Formats: sequence, C-alpha cells, structure tokens
Amino acid sequence: MTPPPPHLPALDVELPAWPAVDRARRRLDTLRSCTGRVTTVAGAAAAAVGLFTPDVTGASLLATATLSAAGLASLRLWKPDGHQKATATVLYLMPGTSLAALLVAERIVAGIHWGEALALTVWTTGTWLLRPARIARRMMSAPPPPAPATAPAPVEVTDGHPAARWWAQHVAVDGGAAPGTVLEDIERTGEASMRAVIRSAIAGRPVPEVSVKHLSALMDIPEEDITIGPVPGRGASVRRLTIGTPEQDSDPTTVWAQRIAPVAMPGAVLTSVRVGRPSATPTAPIPTLVAEETTP
Repeated sequence: MTPPPPHLPALDVELPAWPAVDRARRRLDTLRSCTGRVTTVAGAAAAAVGLFTPDVTGASLLATATLSAAGLASLRLWKPDGHQKATATVLYLMPGTSLAALLVAERIVAGIHWGEALALTVWTTGTWLLRPARIARRMMSAPPPPAPATAPAPVEVTDGHPAARWWAQHVAVDGGAAPGTVLEDIERTGEASMRAVIRSAIAGRPVPEVSVKHLSALMDIPEEDITIGPVPGRGASVRRLTIGTPEQDSDPTTVWAQRIAPVAMPGAVLTSVRVGRPSATPTAPIPTLVAEETTP
C-alpha cells in the first residue's frame, strides 16, 4: 500500500502588477456600472409604461428575466460555493425579481393605483442608490485598483532667496498649503513683516486656493497677520502675499519727509528712488536718491 504524500506547506505567491490588465479591469468595471444604470432606467421606464397599458408587460418580463439570468451566470461562473456566493446571488437577483413582481402587480390591478406608483418610486430610488447588483459583484471579486496618480513634477525655484527655497520645500509640495506654486519678488518691509508674489508654477494656470490656516500653522504666525490678495494689474496666475504690517519708516519717501528733509534739506521732496541689484563685482550699482527743491 502506497503511503499518502506528505502535506505540503501553503505558498504565498505575490502576482506582479500588470498595468494593462489593471486598465482593462477598470474599463470593464466602468462598463458594468454604466450598464447597471441603463438597465435601471429601462426597468423604471417599462414599469411606468405598465401603469397605463399592459401591452409591454410580457416583453418587459422577458427582458428582465434574460438580463438577470445572463448577469447571474457571469457572476457565478468559476466561483466556489459558499455563504458569500449565496448572499451575492440573492443581492444580484433583488432588482430583477422585485421589478418582475411590480410588473405582474400592474397587470393584475386594473387602472392606476397609488400603491403601484409608490412601489415604482421606491424601486427606482432604491435600485439607483443602493445598487445591490454592483454590491454582489464586488463581493465575488475585488474591485479594480484605482488609476495611479501622477506625481507632480518638482517645482523649479528660480529665486535664490532662502524664503523661496523654504516655500518650495514645505508649502509648494503635494499636500502643502499651496501646491504647485513659486514664491518670488520677496521684499522685507519691517523687522517682522514681508511681502512677496505667489506665482503658479504652470504657465496659464491660476494660483490654487492657499490655505491661510495651514500656512499660519506652518509658519507659526497668527492668521490675521497673513493676507493673500490679487496683484494690481496682473491676472489670477499670481497673488500678493503679505505677512505682518509693513513699517511706515521703511518707505523711502516717508523717511525723507519725516527725518532727513526737515534737518538737512528743508523744502526738498524725494521724487524717485533707483535701486540696483547687488552683485559680487565692485562696480555694482548702489541705491540712488533723487530729490528736488520745491522752495526758492
């Protein structure tokens, strides 16, 4: 007598991910979902017509039975028996059997009865919202994986300012307060205040809604000290960011009028300020103040 073969341990084999198969499964799931919606509308229309005339009752019953049998065959094909399969079968047959019962009741009851109209409304609403056939199919087979989300391209920082780099690393990232944006034209307006321009990293796209609460928590600054608004003369691709209250003394015109002119040049008015970009060369331009005397 040959002894039985030894028991072999179960092996867990992880199947590789096939993008083409996943895409086909998602398309098939979408097609099934649309088919379920169409059949729900068709069943509701057939039952509504059955309220007025019994001429379409036979064809409606035949179509309901055919569609339910075809769907049930595809649902139970190659599936093992068990309580889960029995439960899925009952769920899948619920819309078709209830619609068939409604069609038979409309044929038996003469005329239009309010109970038939109520039953039609309940069937249509319940089938559209609950979708028992879709739930049954999800019980028998796992839903297809969602479409992979495309990771946003890293934002290129053109401004070498430390605040611009910090913005790109903490604020403009995916899930940040302002994803896909760039901070530029940064200007300090006081000891604890600044203003800058928020620009969309994609040309022609508006700046997304910036979460002031998220930005406040990230910078540890009160929300009332953060203001985001439009840039005068510019479109929605840029937004003005203001943090804190600008100090009045930072305005060269105000400084000249309040501190310099009364002491050094009475009657002179500051007309323009030209500021060059700093560089490492000795010939770098320096700020130049141009004033004119308004009194003889």
